[in-house]
Amino acid sequence: MLASARGERAPAIAKYLGCDDQTVRNAIKGFNIAGLTVLKEGSSRPHRLRTTFTIEAAERLKALLHRSPHDFGLDRGLWTLELAAKISFEQGIIPHKTSVASVRRALQSLGTNWKRAKHWITSPDPQYQQKKTHAIG
Repeated sequence: MLASARGERAPAIAKYLGCDDQTVRNAIKGFNIAGLTVLKEGSSRPHRLRTTFTIEAAERLKALLHRSPHDFGLDRGLWTLELAAKISFEQGIIPHKTSVASVRRALQSLGTNWKRAKHWITSPDPQYQQKKTHAIG
């Protein structure tokens, strides 16, 4: 901070400290915003939100994706990973909000790959499920 106050440029300060000049710029900017608190060691906790689905929760997630988003009051017919994460939390499948990466990992743990939104074909016919099961075998 003193070198910057003397008018030295970030690349020269970085060379002296043995770090990248962007690190120096970030520290100077942080100092200008927060003062000396920027020099305190911060949390090393990742800034990502990661929730691990239990096997049971992953199974419930998979079952959820076989239903229409309309069943949950949504005005769309296709699932996205972001929507699946949101509804999983709202339905109590998981205790905390989670990321789309966590949803993808949960589905992969069940052997299901998610490459794009899925549209599950349904019918208003009350015997649809029975006919479908019979036709598939």
